[in-house]
Amino acid sequence: MKMKNQTTVTEFILLGLSSDPQMQIFLLLVFLVIYLITLAGNIVIMVVIRADYHLHIPMYFFLFHLSFVDICYSSVTVPNTLMNLLTEHKTISVNGCITQIFFFFLLVVTEAFILSAMAYDRYAAICDPLCYMDTMSTRICVQLVGGAWAIGFFQALLNTVFTFKLHFCGPNQISHFSCELPPLLQLSCTDTLTNQVVLLTSAVILGSSSFLFILISYIHIISTILRIRSAEGKHKAFSTCSSHLIVVGLLYLTAFFQYTKPSSVSSVVLDEMFSIQYSILTPMLNPIIYSLINKEVKTAIGKMLGKFKFLR
Repeated sequence: MKMKNQTTVTEFILLGLSSDPQMQIFLLLVFLVIYLITLAGNIVIMVVIRADYHLHIPMYFFLFHLSFVDICYSSVTVPNTLMNLLTEHKTISVNGCITQIFFFFLLVVTEAFILSAMAYDRYAAICDPLCYMDTMSTRICVQLVGGAWAIGFFQALLNTVFTFKLHFCGPNQISHFSCELPPLLQLSCTDTLTNQVVLLTSAVILGSSSFLFILISYIHIISTILRIRSAEGKHKAFSTCSSHLIVVGLLYLTAFFQYTKPSSVSSVVLDEMFSIQYSILTPMLNPIIYSLINKEVKTAIGKMLGKFKFLR
């Protein structure tokens, strides 16, 4: 009976990062630059991989799909954030908020398992190089990427299905610049225990399993590298892994902590800082890291730029 007398919330107000108009203009410019760099960087990586036949190997097949996921991942939150920084009424419908959460889960989990597939690829290349092309055949690579998308879809569907069962009757203000599940659950007028259990369980199981897969792969990789006698051989083997390790650290350390930490240590500033890191900065930094550290990618980009100069 009490539920019938309560007002049903149809939209949420995103309080964003700041209410100061001048700060909002500054943030608009910063996020716009970040988003353009993200799009440009990842598109360049994808074009270079497709154009250079030297990069038509499993490692860069996964990097191509990682760049595609990063473009989609960044586009889930940044355009809406830019629009909210331009408007006075920073609102999003309940269904729009849940849709944003769905695509966030889909893409972040897909990215995590593509990174796991990349770790397995490095394991196969370094620990068993003679069987590498058989181990990482085209069929296996496609299955690994398809599996990453399937797991991401399952995680997103599982969490959003239970979210549709919640009732929101006010307040309707989200202390965040985008819709994420933890702050949304705090606004529910109905019990969220099931949602919290599903979120924590799925985050721990999927997050720890993908990270454990990467960890085990790198234990074998490091063990193999240490047995290489020449310093040049060790450096060459490790150089193919360094960019991947940095990207893994950027995503896992912040996202995993954000979604598994107790509510007692939650704060608006801390949550927004972590969210900016894994949802806005990481998709921008990934292509930069691979461009700066990976020698083959740098060479391919140099060749492409040289062709453009020649055409001019």
